[in-house]
Order: sequence, then structure tokens, then C-alpha cells
Amino acid sequence: MEHSHEELPRLAESIIEQTAEAIIYADRGGIIRRWNRAAASMFGYPAAEAIGKSLDLIIPERLRAAHWRGFDAAVANGATRLHGHPTLTRAEHPSGKKLYVEMSFTLVTDTTGTVQGSVAVARDVTERVEREQAAAQGYAAG
Repeated sequence: MEHSHEELPRLAESIIEQTAEAIIYADRGGIIRRWNRAAASMFGYPAAEAIGKSLDLIIPERLRAAHWRGFDAAVANGATRLHGHPTLTRAEHPSGKKLYVEMSFTLVTDTTGTVQGSVAVARDVTERVEREQAAAQGYAAG
């Protein structure tokens, strides 16, 4: 079924909201401007609480300096270090639960090529990583 031009923004919004992965858009200043349902579920903050806040909301304190160095460099240079490839990082749920999160980052530019912000797509891989660690420890102990 083809969608009319008027329907496309609603369709795009539905796609973002219903995607299984967390989608987080932050502006050039690192302020969260879009936070889908999967992000709310994964990181434990409803959109109303996350939107308008700094990305520090989900970055563990010990990782913040490195994150902001990379974020600021990407915005200034117009390119991310990983060029969209996923990276494994840590996150912390408000409950205190530690998460392993696989994230990919892409810069969002306007029609002139000016960086407007960054979009992150994240997947919770905690169970997989913990399984791999347990298997490695079992192998090392055997």
C-alpha cells in the first residue's frame, strides 16, 4: 500500500515508536529530543522524563568525559569515529541494574550538511554478554 505525502510523517513516527530497538535523538548540545518506547523500557525513564534532559541521564558517570569528547568531536567534524558500526557499552537502569548495550550512532544533518544532532539505536545485550562471560569463565576454569 502506498502512502500519501501527508501520511508519511505519521508513518515515520509509527516506525520510530514501534521499533524494537531503543531510538534516541539528541541535538547538537546533547539534549534528548526524541525517545521511543523501547528507550523508555530499556533505560527506565518515560519519554516525558527523558526529553529535554542531557544524555548524561543514561551515561554512567565514569564514561561521561570520554562520551562528551567523542560527541563534541563528531559534531564538529561531521563524522563519528565508528562510522555507524555498533559498539558495546554500559548503561545503568534507575533500578541500579547494570546493562550491556550495543549502540550505533549516526549524525543527523540538514539539507546543507550542517550537523543537527545524533541518533543512537540501542539493543540490550546483557543476557548474551553474561552468557558469553560465564562460558569463558567455565572454559578458563576447566
